[in-house]
Amino acid sequence: MGHTFNADDILNRVVTSEPRVPGVVAMVADRDRNIYEGAAGVRRIDGDTAMGVDDAFAIFSTTKAITATAALQLVEEGRLDLDAPASDYAPDIGKLQVIEGFDDAGEPILRAPKRPVTTKHLLLHTGGFGYDFFSETYNRLAQEKGQPSVITASKASLMTPLQFDPGDKWEYGSNIDWVGQVVEGITGKRLGEVFQTRIFDPLGIEDMTFELNDGLRSRLAGMHARGEDGSLTPMEFELTDTPEIHMGGHGLYGTAGDYMKFIRMWLNDGMGPNGRVLKPETVAMAEKNHLGEMKIGMLPGVIPSLSNDAEFFPGLSKSWSYSFMVNDEEAPTGRPAGALGWAGLANLFYWIDRTNGFGGFWATQILPFGDPVSFTGYVDFETAFYASLRAAKAA
Repeated sequence: MGHTFNADDILNRVVTSEPRVPGVVAMVADRDRNIYEGAAGVRRIDGDTAMGVDDAFAIFSTTKAITATAALQLVEEGRLDLDAPASDYAPDIGKLQVIEGFDDAGEPILRAPKRPVTTKHLLLHTGGFGYDFFSETYNRLAQEKGQPSVITASKASLMTPLQFDPGDKWEYGSNIDWVGQVVEGITGKRLGEVFQTRIFDPLGIEDMTFELNDGLRSRLAGMHARGEDGSLTPMEFELTDTPEIHMGGHGLYGTAGDYMKFIRMWLNDGMGPNGRVLKPETVAMAEKNHLGEMKIGMLPGVIPSLSNDAEFFPGLSKSWSYSFMVNDEEAPTGRPAGALGWAGLANLFYWIDRTNGFGGFWATQILPFGDPVSFTGYVDFETAFYASLRAAKAA
């Protein structure tokens, strides 16, 4: 099928069009290996170093599914009860109150939550947490009350009020950072150490870390800001290499090839090349919609420099699993109903199609999220893959 999948054309187009992306790495895997690996463009728009397939990226929220995997391992071992209060494992989450608005003096109006936050709530983004770039309330707390950004990787950045009672609705936010705190509370180890021994080693992942090192920095793709006129400006952007908290929601650096090893584990019912990561029955349970009739919607861009209004497959019903988006119907790309996927803030995107046994990853470093060029390129990439798959089946 390789000759009919015109992925190189798509990558070359997005780095030469106007507007364009500076550089992109994209890959597709089946259950056994990567069947496509491509790179195009440059690491930084103000330089001439070609983007390479082994280049490193800040992978942002594509970190989340790895944190969820660590939590699912603890569920398997009977060490984590998803329905127990998360404060059993991460006591500080029990201190947080629900914000009902602001009084006339601009002070937050707080009350106790009607029920405790559970790890299930956290995995499903129904815990009550938000992000300042998607939430007017959190943005106001940041602007007026000095609430630190999660980018600071500080404990203080996690100590935010809940926007609603846990379980009442879906809102995307810092929930998975708290799952990381639950994992640390149970294991007594830092999240990066848990990942290394329990996920990365069995998968043969070598270059994924919460603490950026010189080796990765030497092949790090540069971050860029997209202007309203479509122009790109290089940014001096790096997450701290001495994080107070390993942020399970967004903190990893890694390569596309590393992420493909994680995707292949999900395609292979939890098995990695060097050992099992999850049991097949855990994978089968985790991939299901756990939101019931509650559906996920658009992410409203509250801070324009960080995110546009963004939504996958507008008009299609979308649910949430542990811990991926699930498209309830076949997507316009050809991705089948029940497949898994998500994204990272700097316009990284992936999908996991367990029905057909394929998955893909698309990596750029551009803010704000929902970049028209990168996101459209990704959708074209996935669509072209499924077109080639259909052609191969018809042949």
